Amino acid sequence: VSFGAKAPPTLLVLTAEAKVQNGAAKTGDASEAMIVLIPDIPRKLDTNRVPVQIDDGSIAYLKDAFWADKPSRLMQSLLVETLSAKTSKMILSEVEAGGKAGSYLSGNLSEFGIDARVNQAVVIFDAVKIVRGKALLKQRFEAREKMGAIAPGEASAALNRAANKVAADIADWVSTNP
Repeated sequence: VSFGAKAPPTLLVLTAEAKVQNGAAKTGDASEAMIVLIPDIPRKLDTNRVPVQIDDGSIAYLKDAFWADKPSRLMQSLLVETLSAKTSKMILSEVEAGGKAGSYLSGNLSEFGIDARVNQAVVIFDAVKIVRGKALLKQRFEAREKMGAIAPGEASAALNRAANKVAADIADWVSTNP
């Protein structure tokens, strides 16, 4: 008996380069914590497929390349781990903060795929930092990584490097803009 489509041979994931060390602890009031929200994404990224920009007006999806989760959730998880590792901020989930977090990181993940015109992985994230009682901060972060061939393994590695670069830049931005 067979149910559904054939499973892909592998699933792609993002792996944080900056990781919280085992046993590391932070203490503080929930009002000082930051919550990383799931970023908004355009329709082309609302899938587990890897988009490939063919030209200015068309995209395709990379054959045999499937993310383990949607790019918005993968990027959120990468940001949580990177911010936890690289900043002094306590990063909590919305449930852990109990509605009392003092700051939020939101944003729009507008690009997370391959540009076939230049053989590059592209990640573009418009980050918004929201701190109670302060003005909003918004900044665009972009990273591009060269690829040899447009293939699942190379796409995964290049997108992982680009996403980690964006996450590290956002962590630096958060640290310098309290």
